[in-house]
Amino acid sequence: MNMKLLILIAVSAFLSADAIEGKKVFETYCWGCHHQTAEAFGPPFTQIANTRTLEEIQAYVIDPESMYKAFGYKRTVMTKLKLTDKEREEISRYVLSYKGK
Repeated sequence: MNMKLLILIAVSAFLSADAIEGKKVFETYCWGCHHQTAEAFGPPFTQIANTRTLEEIQAYVIDPESMYKAFGYKRTVMTKLKLTDKEREEISRYVLSYKGK
């Protein structure tokens, strides 16, 4: 195999594992209010991914009450989730995997 193909396979495997962990966090904490591509109680991940950075997503997850005005919302009903740093990273990357979809 050539080097480019090996790198592509390695990156794909890493992203797939990251996406799997992010999906687990989504199914545990987020699915009641968010869907990946459709409007639910909260905005879909496609909308979030196309308008927010990784840091912005993480900041909102950490403390939605202090961030909602900065995001241009009139209010927030998102609860403050007690996620580990790893879970916050995984869900944020999972959300961003919907960018451009």
